[in-house]
Amino acid sequence: MVIRFSSMGDVAMTVPVIKNVLEQNPELKITVVSNSFLEPLFEGIERCQFYPAYLKGQHKGIVGMFRLFRALKNLAYFDAVVDLHSVLRSHLLSAFFKLKGLSIAALDKGRTEKKALTRRDQKVFIALTSMHERYASVFREIGFPVLLDHARPTHFKKQIPIALQAVFSSGKKVIGVAPFAQYEEKMYPIEKMKKVVGQLTAANYTVLLFGGGELESAILQQWEQEIFSAFNVAGKYSFKDELAIISNLDQMVSMDSANMHLASLFNVPVVSIWGATHPYAGFNGWGQPDKSIVQLDLACRPCSVFGNKACYRGDHACMHWIGEELIVEKITQKYLA
Repeated sequence: MVIRFSSMGDVAMTVPVIKNVLEQNPELKITVVSNSFLEPLFEGIERCQFYPAYLKGQHKGIVGMFRLFRALKNLAYFDAVVDLHSVLRSHLLSAFFKLKGLSIAALDKGRTEKKALTRRDQKVFIALTSMHERYASVFREIGFPVLLDHARPTHFKKQIPIALQAVFSSGKKVIGVAPFAQYEEKMYPIEKMKKVVGQLTAANYTVLLFGGGELESAILQQWEQEIFSAFNVAGKYSFKDELAIISNLDQMVSMDSANMHLASLFNVPVVSIWGATHPYAGFNGWGQPDKSIVQLDLACRPCSVFGNKACYRGDHACMHWIGEELIVEKITQKYLA
């Protein structure tokens, strides 16, 4: 059994690792326990079963975790528990199974070295072990060897929703743009990103706009009305359909956020824009090359692992100083040959 709750991007990063583990250990079966709406991420992976956790409902709190434990215990016989989250609630769920005699292995998040990487003074600026490799090490700990093959896609292209088939059949390159992130410090200034989208459509690319929530959807809908050949998909499709759309993109433009990881699952090239956070913390997309990263070399970077700390400089230079032309050049250079 594999436990990984938390955000979409964090869970998406487990998917290629789990697939590699299963392909290289044909005797193994895995049940993934995660947030219920993330089930489409694991569809089509052989010998991988998904069990939904309702962390805001029936599985909330200590009582909820015990309820989840009982349901899982009755679901199947497990030999071991792999905790890829390593937080209080995953430790609690693991502890229930440990009392039943199961082997338990938990993720080492590398908090000490990440703190050294992000501290303001005497920063230790070195590339840390990637989260994909950290996940793989937990499986090795319980006896399942795995060598991560970053060149292979985790999933393949899926059927495009009917409403967008004409967009993809126009003969133009289709680029996804996901301008939002959970924290402001991880976001490229929204008006500057709007200019990037305008320049891309002016250069004869079709742009699909990705986001979530009412506010983001409203902003992107306004962009669709103002920018020719830009189409908003936020709030219009199910998560499963959005994955199908992403799988058919020629390229994705994203912050250090979930859409980077979703596109990476389909081997879609990602131009990722990094500000307060840094790829050295180990969160780059699966199989994405360093040359596709847009970032500035500033002594203050990175100032946090997740982008959840306010800019102590007060000017958000790491994002504001990135020119639109730098991003557009990075996006279009693969098509200039």
